[in-house]
Amino acid sequence: MSPSTSPRFFTEREVAHHCTKESCWVLLGTRVYDVTAFLRMHPGGEALILRKSGKDVSQEMEGPPHRHSENARRWMEQYYIGDLDRDRDRDSDEAQTLRERRKTIEETAGKMAEKMTEEDSPYNRLSSVDLDKDLVDWRKPLAWQVGHLREKYDEWVHQPVDRPIRLFGNPFLEASTKTSWYWVPVVWLPIVFYLSWYCYTSLAKGTTSLSLTSDFYIPIHKYTFPLLFLTGWFLWSFVEYCIHRFVFHMKPPAHNYYLIMLHFLLHGQHHKSPFDGSRLVFPPGLASLVIGSFYMILNRLLPEILGVSVFVGGLCGYVVYDMIHYYLHYGSPKRGSYMYSLKAYHVKHHFEHQRAGFGITSTFWDHPFNTVIPDEKF
Repeated sequence: MSPSTSPRFFTEREVAHHCTKESCWVLLGTRVYDVTAFLRMHPGGEALILRKSGKDVSQEMEGPPHRHSENARRWMEQYYIGDLDRDRDRDSDEAQTLRERRKTIEETAGKMAEKMTEEDSPYNRLSSVDLDKDLVDWRKPLAWQVGHLREKYDEWVHQPVDRPIRLFGNPFLEASTKTSWYWVPVVWLPIVFYLSWYCYTSLAKGTTSLSLTSDFYIPIHKYTFPLLFLTGWFLWSFVEYCIHRFVFHMKPPAHNYYLIMLHFLLHGQHHKSPFDGSRLVFPPGLASLVIGSFYMILNRLLPEILGVSVFVGGLCGYVVYDMIHYYLHYGSPKRGSYMYSLKAYHVKHHFEHQRAGFGITSTFWDHPFNTVIPDEKF
């Protein structure tokens, strides 16, 4: 709701009527929120919200078992649609009819205003971001603005919003930063299958060996391929952790415009808008730089066929990583499942613990590096 828009008022009966997946409202005191769009994103699952639909969630926000963070509370304000007016429940049927007519008029006017606003600028889309108070102009590409935030950048980028981001004004550059999730398996899985077949059949010839000295070598049997494959997958999990922690979560110097911009392009934009579905997986061009580096390092350290065998396991691990990451943002895993715990863990990383919880596909590497997010029931 725009700050300039007069608040709307709803009766308890009206709020209670919105209790389905198609239209889910909740109360926080006397404030009314339409959280329909948030159901699938909720780390505790949509069922927890649906059980409280049409009711006050103040106790759930405060806990126990889970006290919601300031970022979570700020996020919720994006779904604010009006206030509760208990006195109106005693109105006559005639007054109710008049209210419905007024509501229809307001909605029609709102749609017209939305259409006019969207036509004003190709970068502006209605959301509850306060365009007048925010530190950037959301109606313009953000890539060139964030560097000017300087010391305010780190706090700003970790205050998530529920709206798409426009990075560049140039349509080609902008398109190159977006990737639909299905392009990851489409591009990389054929390579995984081909290299797996190539490595296995090459090892099956029985001519591959690992030389330890000029007189001593170890023959590599074809049945060692699964072990080499899993070794590559395990190595990728470490690379995944290191990139996420030391590259994506570097804290750029406040005086360096270009490092701030680089951080925002690499990962900051994902923390600012964590549910922008077009930027939840790596564009193949950018991913190929990391994948190519991984391949060259392994080829230098190991004989060719062994290096490729380890590499293809790592490549498969990367594909699984990107798919899991997308699912953690948009999937609705069953409560109590492994994916459910991963989703809760990752969402806490976004909303409360940006300096911890760097594991995506698992929390394994968070333990030896002491970056585990404290356990908390949802």
